[in-house]
Parts: sequence; C-alpha cells; structure tokens
Amino acid sequence: MKCIILCAGYATRLYPLTLNKPKALLPMNKIPLLEHILDRIKNIEEIDEIFIITNDKFYYPFVWWLETLKMEIKEKIEIINDGTNNNESRLGGVGDLNLVINSKGINDDILVILGDNYFNSNLNDFVNFYKTFKDTTLGVFLVDKEQARNLGVVSLDENKIASFEEKPENPKSNLISTGIYIFVKDDLKDFCEYMKTDLNKEGPGYLIKYLLNKKSVYAYKFEGWWFDIGSIEEYEKLK
Repeated sequence: MKCIILCAGYATRLYPLTLNKPKALLPMNKIPLLEHILDRIKNIEEIDEIFIITNDKFYYPFVWWLETLKMEIKEKIEIINDGTNNNESRLGGVGDLNLVINSKGINDDILVILGDNYFNSNLNDFVNFYKTFKDTTLGVFLVDKEQARNLGVVSLDENKIASFEEKPENPKSNLISTGIYIFVKDDLKDFCEYMKTDLNKEGPGYLIKYLLNKKSVYAYKFEGWWFDIGSIEEYEKLK
C-alpha cells in the first residue's frame, strides 16, 4: 500500500499565516501539523512508500522540513512538486492525486490523506476495516448540522455510502468526510476516466461521488476527535 498526503493547496483562508508557510507545516502544539499525521501513519505495516505532494511555491520548505525530520518513517517519504505557483493555477486534489499516481507508476491500493487533517483516531483500525471489504473506503466523522453544511456530507446504508454531497445547504446527515480515504488498485482506471471529464477536480470527495455510480464505497466511522484546519479562528483555537 502507498500513502499520498495532499499538501498542494495555498490555504488562502489562513492568510497571512500561510503567505510564506504551507498550512501542513504550521505548528500544532509546537509540532508541524504534518508530523501529527505521520505519527498516525508510522505504525501501518502495509505502507511502504509515502508521497507528499506540494506546489512549487512551498516545495523547498517541505524539502528542508524533511531533511530535519527525526522520525524513522522519514526513509519512506518523498516530496513531489506539482509545478504550480499560485492558487489560480492549482491542480486540485484530484489533479494532484492523478499526478502522483502517473509520475510514480503506482499500481497499488492507496491511503490518501488531506494535509490539513488534525485528528487522534487510530488509522490501523481504519486499514483493518478496509481489509474486511477489500474495497474503496472513506473515513467519516459525526459533527453538528452547522459544521456539516461546510463539508462533504455522507449518508449511509449500513456500512455502505448511500450518497455524498459537497457543502449541502440542507445536509441529509451529520456524518462528514474526513478527507481520509483508501482507494483500491482497481479504482485507478476510473481515475483516468474521471480526468478526461469536465467534472470538478478540486478534492478527492468528488471521486467518491463518481465511484458511487459504479460500485459500492464503504464508510468507517472515526472515534476520538477530528478537526479541519480551515480558518485562522479554528487554527488559533486549536494550536
């Protein structure tokens, strides 16, 4: 299994904090947010490579960060530059995911994590759940209705996703996408098809919606706590 961490956004909602520093490297409890994510990944035996994709503006800050990283997992990590320089030219989460898959010749199951996730859930439990069904799996989390309006909302039929909506005005449920996914190897051909369409390439949630028209997608309910670092107010409250 490969792991891809998406860190190529420009985090304009966190300006001026992210004018010259990527969101994933902002300190949370004195440790870069990204290292909190890696701490959740480090004990997943199935993962043999980790790709962190960023943009050209923040590529060298990530390279310098990796050089000083003290975690053993460091040997599995590679930083990838998507070549964009500003928010207007960004590839979007789907475009960046596709770039990593193609440039690294990936033909394997993939754990995908958005780089602004801050959580304490056990990812080994998530992987073990995926092994039960051996198919595409999305991590979900229970929030209040107001929060749900600003996130990807999921409704379930037992363990399967019945519907997925991005930022709905009237959410069908309080379960939201955490931005933590496992895509299986068989999904890769569907990624190629998706990239040929004019459908939204902003985030992997749109891939989930696309895949639901073709197959079953499963949902794992995370316990503990989870936050999306999407605003200065949220960051200041949690850091």
